[in-house]
Amino acid sequence: QVQLVESGGGLVQAGGSLRLSCAASGNIFSISAMGWYRQAPGKQRELVAIVTSGSTANYADSVKGRFTISRDNAKNAVYLQMNSLKPEDTAVYYCYTRGRIGPIGEYQWWGQGTQVTVSS
Repeated sequence: QVQLVESGGGLVQAGGSLRLSCAASGNIFSISAMGWYRQAPGKQRELVAIVTSGSTANYADSVKGRFTISRDNAKNAVYLQMNSLKPEDTAVYYCYTRGRIGPIGEYQWWGQGTQVTVSS
């Protein structure tokens, strides 16, 4: 089994910063991508940022220039530095990992979610 453990959410005022962390553990053969999604109340889950094993990063337009995703391949970890936070960034943030547990087949795993609340 593969588990994702997240940390770093919380309450912050608009304009502040938070850093999310996520570490994957378990029977992981390889990881092709790690990233973050978020889901606000009444809305669909959306991609925030994702980084591939080749370090190519993609961001949602709404967070470009404010959020930075980074990855530590040795630790199977991914981080999201969130600066200049806005109230509309309030959501539950989910860590996402795509990878293999063997030579055949690719799987996706999700973290339990961490709440980020930005007050105005």
